[in-house]
Amino acid sequence: MTGEHAIDPRIPPTGPGCADCDAAGGWWFHLRRCAQCGHVGCCDSSPGQHATAHYRATGHPVVRSYEPGEDWFWNYATDALHESGPELAPPLSHPADQPSPGPAGRVPEDWARALHR
Repeated sequence: MTGEHAIDPRIPPTGPGCADCDAAGGWWFHLRRCAQCGHVGCCDSSPGQHATAHYRATGHPVVRSYEPGEDWFWNYATDALHESGPELAPPLSHPADQPSPGPAGRVPEDWARALHR
């Protein structure tokens, strides 16, 4: 799963939410954390699909779920799910009191219709 330089366990996440959605005032469904640089992006069900966009822009193939209680990894390069992997720098998820979808105050009432399936 790791490959050369695909995971750097020392790098902390960029923040509690999708960095790209935050910059644009958007919202997300679930979050993913780049295991190489710590960039937090939204999942492919989210309107922005920023985690995949980060992979395409940088070539960083491995993400870890950034949801509380989840510790799985996904490798975009191989389309492989890994039930576990190396321990990454904390925090390991967004704050437990942050809603999904989130963030609070930016999620439209009809949010489920905007999800990619």
